[in-house]
Amino acid sequence: MKRRLTLAMGLVSSPHLLFLDEPTSCLDVQSNLIIREVISDLILDEVTVFLTIHNIEEANVMCDRGAIINKRNIIAIDSPESLKKTFKGAQSIEVSFDRNSADHLDELSRLSMVNEIQKAGDKFKLYTEDPAEVIDAIVAYAHTHNLKIISITLLAQA
Repeated sequence: MKRRLTLAMGLVSSPHLLFLDEPTSCLDVQSNLIIREVISDLILDEVTVFLTIHNIEEANVMCDRGAIINKRNIIAIDSPESLKKTFKGAQSIEVSFDRNSADHLDELSRLSMVNEIQKAGDKFKLYTEDPAEVIDAIVAYAHTHNLKIISITLLAQA
């Protein structure tokens, strides 16, 4: 509620420019969706919205352009999807299958484009510099081993 109130206070004067610092952090799913919808409506009303977001996936959903700032210097400005590519070696893919086995960890680690692999609960987290190739290889692996992919998520680590 405090986050919603803060946003409402910022909107009282009908600004043309709005700065928001982590507007969706620590929110429940419903509040997160409400904040996103309000921000989308503001953008449609031609309000320029600057967001501080540390989660690139959140930026990918909420922004058309983003900047990476390091030690007070802007080091890159582009679309969030393009900015993800600037994280050399820092992308990972989380995947879960309908049947889990310790063999999956060993076999997936042999994929040539995988730098490292970890098991996290019912998911496997594969680190790579080439996520598109690894996703193709995961799909092929699932097909070959008669597995169904339950979920697959591309993550960019900052």
